[in-house]
Amino acid sequence: MNDSQLAKDELLAILRLQNVPNIGDVTAKKLIAHCGSPTAVFSDKLQNLLKIDGIGTHTIRGLYDTEHLEAAQSEYQYIQRNNIEYSYFMGADYPSYLKHCIDGPILLFSKGNIDLQNRKIISVVGTRKITSYGSAFCEKFIADIAPLNPVIVSGFAYGVDICIQKAAIKYGLQTIGCLAHGLNQIYPKVHSKYVAEVERNGGFVTDFWSNSNPERENFLKRNRIVAGIAEATIVIESAEKGGSLVTADIANSYSRDVFAVPGRAEDKYSLGCNNLIKQQKAHILTSAADLIYLLGWEVAEKETKTVQKQLFVELNDTEKSIYSYLQKEGKQLLDVIALECQLPIFKVSSTLLTMEMKGIIRPLPGKLFEAI
Repeated sequence: MNDSQLAKDELLAILRLQNVPNIGDVTAKKLIAHCGSPTAVFSDKLQNLLKIDGIGTHTIRGLYDTEHLEAAQSEYQYIQRNNIEYSYFMGADYPSYLKHCIDGPILLFSKGNIDLQNRKIISVVGTRKITSYGSAFCEKFIADIAPLNPVIVSGFAYGVDICIQKAAIKYGLQTIGCLAHGLNQIYPKVHSKYVAEVERNGGFVTDFWSNSNPERENFLKRNRIVAGIAEATIVIESAEKGGSLVTADIANSYSRDVFAVPGRAEDKYSLGCNNLIKQQKAHILTSAADLIYLLGWEVAEKETKTVQKQLFVELNDTEKSIYSYLQKEGKQLLDVIALECQLPIFKVSSTLLTMEMKGIIRPLPGKLFEAI
């Protein structure tokens, strides 16, 4: 991710914008779009900036404070001294999926050997207290998906993160750790022993400066990059509440596909995944084949098999009605299925989930369903 180098004044202006407290990435992009460039933001008149929709005096109060320029100059020196790579949100090599996120960082720092151009990219998240079930799934999933050579993104944290990234390295896949702090440190420190391997097989990205520490709010902010940089997000294991569920929600808000690995109803670290599936916030993921099919990474060569008539013995009347309709009409939206089968949407929704678990229908991108 070695962007064509920005002119010093442009990079300083971007850093300066990043440092103004009330100017986040969304507002910074508005200012740059209105003025034409980062440097133009600081040469424009205040009354002109106030004409921008959503911009008020409180927002840009500190824009011209010299302390932000001084801080930008200090960070610029750090970038130069340490050969830190960066991607500007309007640059050609800025991650393509992240470019479509309204709150994607205006500047993304990186180090390592990262190549995201025209690549399949998936993010994998989950609990820091991974179980043997989760560990086994990570290993099997990466082994099965390795032939497609995707990039594996995670947060380099305890549990699922480091488990999936170690598996990616083992099978020769590029892996990226998305950090909640500057590139001058590693958290948790115990994972320092994996840094060299990750950098050889990918690297690290962050939008935090060198003076940023791994504070709680930084991890929540980091999650938008984990969700936004990839085509899909996978939750391996999660308790009923947790940061990985926040990442899943963000991915859904970006209209990205979300997958969750189901577990036993009584397992604490499967509750979050089971709820995502139950609430139709995630596709069920039982193997790499599920993801490959739903993302369209591999076109099936064989025609869909017709379910044998004997199977209907195991279906209730509602399931029979829905299955027959999907067999006849092909891919359909939930609302259309409910209308044509003359059933309430809530009943169709729960029935489709049951049928998916039975393996006779499958969800598709765009909230579609089809018979298998």
